[in-house]
Amino acid sequence: MALYVLQLRFDLAESDRRMEVRPAHRDYLHELKAAGKLVTAGPFPDQTGAVLIYDVADEAELRDILAKDPYTPANVYEIATLSEWQPLFPIN
Repeated sequence: MALYVLQLRFDLAESDRRMEVRPAHRDYLHELKAAGKLVTAGPFPDQTGAVLIYDVADEAELRDILAKDPYTPANVYEIATLSEWQPLFPIN
């Protein structure tokens, strides 16, 4: 398994649409957390984007997860950064 950090940038012109889809997006994140695929996630206080950390086999699995996220077909974000990550300290 590998850790990946994903930084999203929200399309501010689509804020209303994102708010409509957000409950389904967050339900999906809860499912991923329960399955051990999502380590943590959260938006920036100014609502311009978010950071999510995934524990997946590889980037292909992460891209599959993203394709199934309700935010993706709603087209309310763009990927600012997607990188494999090697933390210095253990994640609990």
